[in-house]
Amino acid sequence: MMHAHATEHGKRLSQPEIVALLRGRGINPTTQRIQIVRVLFERGTHLSAEDVFRAVNAESHHVSKATVYNTLGLLAEKGVVREVIADPTRIFYDPNTAPHHHLYDEGTGQLTDIDAGEVQVSGLPELPEGAMLQGVDVIVRFRAK
Repeated sequence: MMHAHATEHGKRLSQPEIVALLRGRGINPTTQRIQIVRVLFERGTHLSAEDVFRAVNAESHHVSKATVYNTLGLLAEKGVVREVIADPTRIFYDPNTAPHHHLYDEGTGQLTDIDAGEVQVSGLPELPEGAMLQGVDVIVRFRAK
């Protein structure tokens, strides 16, 4: 039987830790980027860009929607967070970049982690010459009866 688990609570990073994390990935640590990373790691859960936008701006900061979307794209590209495309209309940003898979409830829109050891993948296709496997992401989708 497969067991899904959500991250119970986030990890509170200090401003110097966030700055070091961003600089370590070659990202200039602007005030807005620091706020966005703090929200992602404190919540410790899968957030959509809209969730991040609301959370950052709920704290009386004014960060534009474009800045949030661009920053999330940059953070995903640099490996700070993982982009999880649950369905064509739902993209989540996951601060857990360790190998794992996801369980997606199409009815509620909730995404939870599945430990990498709970899923076995076999029979991968041969990759094109010169290509290197970056990972395998499994999303198990379900809907209540």
